[in-house]
Amino acid sequence: MVEVVAVTAQLGPVVTPAVDWAGLLPVLLPAAGALLILMVRSLVPRRLLPAAVDAWWMFATAVAGLVAVVVLWQRDGDVRAFGDQLVMDGLGMFVAAVVLGSVALAAPMLPRYCRRVGIDTAELCVLTLLAAAGAVVMAGAADLIVLFLGLETMSIAAYVMAALNLRRLESLEAGLKYFVLGAFSTAFLLYGIALVYGATGTTSLDGIAGYLDSFLVLRDGMLLAGLAMLLVGLGFKVAAVPFHAWAPDVYAGAPTPVTALMASAVKAAGFAALIRVFVEALGSRADDWQPAVFALACATLAVGSVLAAVQSDAKRLLAYSSISHAGFILVGVQAASDQGVSAVLFYLAAYAVIAVGSFTVVAVVSGPGDDRTGLAELAGLGTRRPALALGLTFLLLAQAGVPFTSGFVAKFSVISAAVESRSYWLAVVAMVSAVVAAFAYLRVVVAMYFGDAGDTDPGAADARPAMGLGAAAVVVAAVLFTVAAGIFPGLLESAARTAAGL
Repeated sequence: MVEVVAVTAQLGPVVTPAVDWAGLLPVLLPAAGALLILMVRSLVPRRLLPAAVDAWWMFATAVAGLVAVVVLWQRDGDVRAFGDQLVMDGLGMFVAAVVLGSVALAAPMLPRYCRRVGIDTAELCVLTLLAAAGAVVMAGAADLIVLFLGLETMSIAAYVMAALNLRRLESLEAGLKYFVLGAFSTAFLLYGIALVYGATGTTSLDGIAGYLDSFLVLRDGMLLAGLAMLLVGLGFKVAAVPFHAWAPDVYAGAPTPVTALMASAVKAAGFAALIRVFVEALGSRADDWQPAVFALACATLAVGSVLAAVQSDAKRLLAYSSISHAGFILVGVQAASDQGVSAVLFYLAAYAVIAVGSFTVVAVVSGPGDDRTGLAELAGLGTRRPALALGLTFLLLAQAGVPFTSGFVAKFSVISAAVESRSYWLAVVAMVSAVVAAFAYLRVVVAMYFGDAGDTDPGAADARPAMGLGAAAVVVAAVLFTVAAGIFPGLLESAARTAAGL
């Protein structure tokens, strides 16, 4: 014992990194909210506390996180914690707002949906908040190890959420596929981190950027292999072709609110990681990775738009649509510029709202088994539920990039960034794929307003779908945001440009 004390005295006092806990509220609040639901549900009998309380607590927690982001946005300087391994800068706060906003927007539809389908609301809310905490960590990661920890926190929660509907075989299959392929992609990511560390001697993103700016890597095979594996691992998370095979089945099989969160919060976190790693840390080696991202963007745009146009199920159509949107966002990433990053951030915010609103409408019409999502079930919706059909029409037109919607501004921004970076052919591919994808969205609109409602079972539960105030509020909020951001995009564009450092 005396020897131990002597050695400790020689080493001197232990210095721990300073932590700005107030600056970490966007991470701490969703994690604490999830733990509080677990604690309350383990102590309070179910009959004394309605299930809707969990969803509204999730909503309140997400809104509190958004308020914390707004407050942090007004502060001077970045919030750095844990030895600069986690940073809440403009990019981190913007993506954190997208993630928490998606959670808050999806929360009101959960009570009625979970009661109808037979899913435990508390479990879904806990997993959603934990996934949101992991996504925010990904957005603020300044180290590859921290990025990996955030990604796994988010992914493990998402795997479980995909398989949460135990009454549907498709949901269990979706969870299993997502888990197996996700584990495979994680292996690629870890190998990529190891190889980049071997080439640069650090996992810090600032350290990697500084090393590549200061030294010329002559034998860069290890670094290039690491870049390729990192691109594979992160490409899986954003469903970029050819790493998209999981997305259609998982989107179709998972509970519809979970699909909405995958298309919004999970995708936003994945693209934040792509920007952190490739644009910020590896920006000096953009000539090495831009051709690969160029090819990924072209393939993702083509496959997503063409296959969306031939789907007969609304969830699978929206799944391939999500892949197509990932291609558009990759166009902005490929630009490797501040304008490209700004366009990506605007696109993520616009699409997150559109995705949650669209999947909310699908959740309303999906029936007690959450399986009546074919275009035949949407036939005649404009007659049966005109307000619901009108809301979905606005959101689909926004996805098609019709003027005076946020989707048009988002597509115009990423294509402008591609043109500025002289990626003219990529801009042409993006515009052509937008036209093809528009056909897919118009098929849904035509089915709703001109389809024969008599083709559906008149006794089906969704013959006149019960919407509920929560789902109605989600759709109305999504449509208003989409139209407002399309007509007056200045505020969101300004926030995106500030976050990108412009």
